[in-house]
Amino acid sequence: MANRSLIPWRNRRESDLEVRRERDPFLRLQEEMNRMLDGFFEQPFGLRTADRFEGFWPSVDVYETEKEITIQAELPGIDEKDIDISINRNVLTISGKKESEEVDKGKSYYRRERAYGQFRRSMELPEGVDDSKIEATYDKGILKVIVPKTAESMTISKRIKIKKG
Repeated sequence: MANRSLIPWRNRRESDLEVRRERDPFLRLQEEMNRMLDGFFEQPFGLRTADRFEGFWPSVDVYETEKEITIQAELPGIDEKDIDISINRNVLTISGKKESEEVDKGKSYYRRERAYGQFRRSMELPEGVDDSKIEATYDKGILKVIVPKTAESMTISKRIKIKKG
């Protein structure tokens, strides 16, 4: 029984904790920081959700093998003719637009999360790519761009010996 009196949270009533909480400046600071962080993730930099996601921003995966660099972009609901791919000074740009669907005036929407509008994604390619042999395919909403490497950039690395000085 004497040991239980040493455990601070076992002896107090909830009303005592609430009074103490109001007086403790560190707990107030923690609560204020928690409130600010929660608010930041709900509305970053004070922007409303509609302002943040006004356009369409496709997801892009970029990976590399010994022979090529592959870029895959998710572009669901976009026609092939609305996509433009260009390269300028080793910067590959994928751009286009996703057309908005007509909103049926007879329907009451509770929430619309699908984004529409223009998009542009640019990525800098490393030296040693052959931009004359770039190929692009588009299937089921996935754009795949294959950028082959030049023969010089595909050389196998060699080990360099260290000499004693």
